[in-house]
Amino acid sequence: MKRPVVAVTADAVPANWGIWGTIPAAVQPWAYIARVTEAGGSPLLLPPVPEAVEDVMAGVDALLITGGGDIDPARYGAERDPHTFPPDKLRDVTDFAALAVAERRGIPVLGICRGLQVIAVSRGGTLHQHLPTHGPTVPGRHTVRDIDVLSESVLGTAVGSSTSGKCHHHQGLATVGEGLVATAWAQEDGVIEAVEDPSARFLVGFQPHAEEGDLEIAGLFKAFINAAY
Repeated sequence: MKRPVVAVTADAVPANWGIWGTIPAAVQPWAYIARVTEAGGSPLLLPPVPEAVEDVMAGVDALLITGGGDIDPARYGAERDPHTFPPDKLRDVTDFAALAVAERRGIPVLGICRGLQVIAVSRGGTLHQHLPTHGPTVPGRHTVRDIDVLSESVLGTAVGSSTSGKCHHHQGLATVGEGLVATAWAQEDGVIEAVEDPSARFLVGFQPHAEEGDLEIAGLFKAFINAAY
C-alpha cells in the first residue's frame, strides 16, 4: 500500500552548511520528519514559497503545519503587541494558502503549536498575543504541562482523556474560530491546547510540540497518517 505523502511546512532561515558556512536554507527540526515517517507517512518539505503551494498541495495526501514564529496580528484584526515577534510574511502566506488547499481538497490536516494558531485564525479566531505566566519557563526549552483532553474528540481517541505536552508558546487562543471546537486545556490555567473540526475528515490543531512527545503523544501522528489513506 502506498504511503501517504505529507506536506510539512518549513522555515527559510540561515543554517550552517559545513564548509560553505552559514547560508539561507529551508529547514524544519528533524523530529517532525521522524514522527511522520514512523507513523507511516512520506514527508515532503513545503518551503515558504507561495507560488509553489498549489502545485505541491495538489500532489500530497495530508498537510502538517509545523511550529514557528508568531502570526501577523493583522490577520486577526489586531495591532502588534510589543511582545509579538515580527511576522515572517512568506511563511504566513504559504501556511494559510496550504491550509486553504487542504481544506478545499478535504485531506487531513494536523497543526502543531503555530499550526494550531494558523487553523484558528484561518476560521476567524483570535489570539492572546502574550501569556506571560504560560510562556516557556526557559526560552529555548520546552515546559512540560499537564493537559485535560475531551475524551470523545479525535485527539482524545488518539491520546486519552489526559496527557502531558512539551510546550513552548507565549501566545494562545482567545477565540477558536468558526466550525472549530476546543478539545484540550492546560490543567494549571485553562489555556486552550487543542482544537478540531468535527465535520472534517481530520483537522486537528495541538499546541504542545507533539513531535517531541513520548509514545502516548505519538498516537496523534498515527491517527493523522491513518486518516490520509
